Amino acid sequence: MGTLSYTASISLDGYVADATGDFQWSAPSEDVFRFHVDRMTGVSTEVLGRNTYLLMKYWETDPDDGSWGAAEHEFARRWRQLDKVVASTTLSHDDLATDRARLVNDLGLTELEQIASDATGEVEIFGPATASAAIRAGLVIDFRFFVVPTMVGGGLSAIPADVHLDLKLVEHCVFDSGTAFLHYQLR
Repeated sequence: MGTLSYTASISLDGYVADATGDFQWSAPSEDVFRFHVDRMTGVSTEVLGRNTYLLMKYWETDPDDGSWGAAEHEFARRWRQLDKVVASTTLSHDDLATDRARLVNDLGLTELEQIASDATGEVEIFGPATASAAIRAGLVIDFRFFVVPTMVGGGLSAIPADVHLDLKLVEHCVFDSGTAFLHYQLR
């Protein structure tokens, strides 16, 4: 049985994207990227919304131009091994890049609980809109935030505004770039 987690890169003021939808300010430095590669070891399943899935399709095929280094190749290799659940009413099965991806039109809490129950490892929700109902319901056990030292003043919030949860800090570190990693668990 797996556990349900939520991971996000966020601004210091709590947003995953600014008011225009831009999130380029959250691009990981080399050491943060290596940390992402290492932390994927325990993840068996990714749950993604439409936009996040389309963004992450990038990792399904190595580029021909030799632009990736060893860390990018390793991240892509690990990404391709993950099961993926894509929550979308607008994508079709033809839009999926791999047979490891499954399309779900209506991802409810019961289905999320079943996905976690069936998983062999951690089930990571990647995207605040997709995670919001599970966060509100208290189903998310682990919260991992990569806090980027910038403020964007508004946009897409990482956490729904009406959530009240008691969390404990279980792991943290600060990277040379100033990005802080904070791992909280539900008490």
